[in-house]
Order: sequence, then structure tokens, then C-alpha cells
Amino acid sequence: MSFFTTILLFGFASAQKVIQLSYCSIDEDHLRMDCKYSLPSESSEVFCKYTHGERLFDTTDPSEEQHAPFKKRAKARIFPGNICRLLYKNLPNGKSTFTCNIKVGDSAPVTKTSIVEKKLLLPCSAWSVLLQSCSGLLLTLMTFPMLLEIHWL
Repeated sequence: MSFFTTILLFGFASAQKVIQLSYCSIDEDHLRMDCKYSLPSESSEVFCKYTHGERLFDTTDPSEEQHAPFKKRAKARIFPGNICRLLYKNLPNGKSTFTCNIKVGDSAPVTKTSIVEKKLLLPCSAWSVLLQSCSGLLLTLMTFPMLLEIHWL
């Protein structure tokens, strides 16, 4: 029984998953969204797509067709380091929902959804992306100056 449990746990641990979904603005009206994912060691070809409900912004899978209104506005690409990036032009005012879908071979896709509010978007820079993705670093950066001040008292 314990051998069977170990095999099941190993199977779940080695499946693909979406680790993080981060976003920022390139220009005032353009969105960049990065979907970081992990893969099993023996993975086949990876496809990623971004959706809003049933509407397809873009995909790296050539067998799927992009929703017509997004053909000149959205582009998805896979980058080294297991990142699927969406560039989306003319982000509308208000809130928009984006879902990142990662699919490996014949396995079921894994997804992560985020709601983006245009007026709250930070501009893309190494600093803003780092702070979005690393709250521990933010805490460290905020705590360190306080520790220095206490030491000087």
C-alpha cells in the first residue's frame, strides 16, 4: 500500500503546473503578462495560450485559431526559463480577466487566472517585476533600513 501511495504522490509531483502569473504595462495602454510554469523532466512539446472565458487572445499551438478581434492586438510566445509571455495592445479601461493555460503533450492543461486593473498597472522594469514576484525581497528591502536606523541610536 505504501509503494502505491509513493507512486501516486510522485506522479502528482512531477506534473506540469503554473507557478506564477505576473503583469505590468509596457506603454500606457499595453500589457505584458508572464506566466511561469514548471514541467516534468520527460516533457514533450509545450503549448501555452491566454484566454478570456472562451475567447482566445493568442496561443503557441498552431492547431488553434486566434479569436479575430485579437489578431493584431495579442501575441503569445514561449521564452527560456519556462515563461509564456503575452503582449497585449490597447488594454481597455477597468478590469480585465486573463487566464494562462499550459499544455504538455496529451495531458490536461493547467491554468492560472488573474484580474488586471489598468489604472493599477506598474510600468515594466526589472524592479517592478522583481517586487511583484518576490514579496520576501520587498520585506527585506523595507526592513534593512529600519535595522540600520535602530543600530545608530
